[in-house]
Amino acid sequence: MKTVKLKKTAFNAMHHALGGKMVEFAGYEMPVQYKGVTHEHETVRNHVGVFDVSHMGEISIQGEGSLELIQKITANDASKLYPGKVQYSCMPNDIGGIVDDLLVYEISKNDYLLVVNASNIQKDMDWIKRHNSFGAEVTNISDSISLLAVQGPESVNVLQKLTDINLKEMEYYAFTIGEVAHIPNVLISATGYTGESGFEIYVENRYAAHLWDAIFEAGKGNGIEPIGLAARDTLRLEMGYCLYGNDINDYTSPLEAGLGWITKFTKDFIYSGFLRIQKEKGVTKKLVGFEIESKGIPRHGYEIWDHDNHIIGSVTSGTLSPTLKKGIGMGYVSIENTEPGSEIFINIRNKPVKATIVKTPFIKK
Repeated sequence: MKTVKLKKTAFNAMHHALGGKMVEFAGYEMPVQYKGVTHEHETVRNHVGVFDVSHMGEISIQGEGSLELIQKITANDASKLYPGKVQYSCMPNDIGGIVDDLLVYEISKNDYLLVVNASNIQKDMDWIKRHNSFGAEVTNISDSISLLAVQGPESVNVLQKLTDINLKEMEYYAFTIGEVAHIPNVLISATGYTGESGFEIYVENRYAAHLWDAIFEAGKGNGIEPIGLAARDTLRLEMGYCLYGNDINDYTSPLEAGLGWITKFTKDFIYSGFLRIQKEKGVTKKLVGFEIESKGIPRHGYEIWDHDNHIIGSVTSGTLSPTLKKGIGMGYVSIENTEPGSEIFINIRNKPVKATIVKTPFIKK
């Protein structure tokens, strides 16, 4: 049996030195936790945590026709972007599902950066190139970029020590390129997937170790700690954020997933006709959030039942919320069972455990 060699980020040695529990994730060796999921989750909610998310993919789209290509392949309206602005979007496929969800950065006119999910990099590249009839230059630059997410209420205080960029004035989903920790040409954006204030920092691999050391030195008095993938998942789930491969995939439409707000029919995008029809007719299933008041932790793949034990859907994401101290989850259910306050049942080890549908986010920030 052939052993697959895992890729390593530029921060791999730091994770091992700090005792990170390493696992395979999207072809990379990544830290799932350090001191424990709950501890790391609460560190981000109350102080500041640092995530290595260098496994994420970065795709450069440049040249004449770059905006036209992005407009064709993404559901959101990229014409609303301007240099220094970021947009959350998705790429619909030819059956109404989602190729990937992503961030779109406009660096300058005819120069865009797409940040995509690690497991989808090659898939996304193939999809984009397949539909590039505009002559844009599409380049996978993922292997040359390191990415740290610094998240939590203390994040701005920590990072402001390392740059003259006015981080406190940076708007949500904005970015700038400048010097951070004496590193030139750093892209720093007011984005993240935790629900907390924070930033994502893109640097060339050669500066990765220096950036890591500088951030942790700056954060010594702010309770800074490294955070693993497990807490990243519980943090995003408390906010009701979708995870590709769980809550959205090739067979879930953005309208079913509650992503109608990034699906703009004011423009034509690839295969938009299917989604237009779906919007007019209405979806038959919808992604909802739910809470379990009694004991029980919902997990991906668990069946969702109605009062008569009929299967009405399945759990896509679930966990024990470190903040709420109870089971929370998301899942697709038939449209007649989506009203907040409705009772559903999660099949946990062949036992129906009562849950209540709630509006997300599960915690209000």
